[in-house]
Amino acid sequence: MQITQDHVVAFHFTLTNSTGDVIDSSRGQLPFLYLHGHDNLIAGLEQALEGHRKGDQFEVVVPPELAYGAVDLDLIQTLPRSMLPGDVALEVGMSLQADIDGGQMPVQVTAVTDDTITVDGNHHLAGQTLHFAIEVRNIRPASAEEIAQGYPDP
Repeated sequence: MQITQDHVVAFHFTLTNSTGDVIDSSRGQLPFLYLHGHDNLIAGLEQALEGHRKGDQFEVVVPPELAYGAVDLDLIQTLPRSMLPGDVALEVGMSLQADIDGGQMPVQVTAVTDDTITVDGNHHLAGQTLHFAIEVRNIRPASAEEIAQGYPDP
């Protein structure tokens, strides 16, 4: 059986950046499970999985435009520290929720001074070329319920 539209796929992956640093991995855990053809993965990875079979092992290089996109400089802002409550202990790397038109958006603190805080609303992997080592563990047809809900049952 091949990976095609409306199939549930279980695979192991190791994700590294361009310098070989491991960013994430499913090794030592249950395989990652997704419903193929329902935009549950970054586009470049889902495209690369198409047509593979159980047991296939391969590597994929996904450019930013098929992953999390380029860094959007408009999503990086330096704000007056006074915009936040004084009792908030700010640290580089912490996540906050920013109020924007239409709701909230997660941002990461990238710099803190006595007077300002710099936040970045880009995905932390934006602008990066991603390298995946993949092992397809299982493929099965999705149920009608899984297709309707857009994701597989565990």
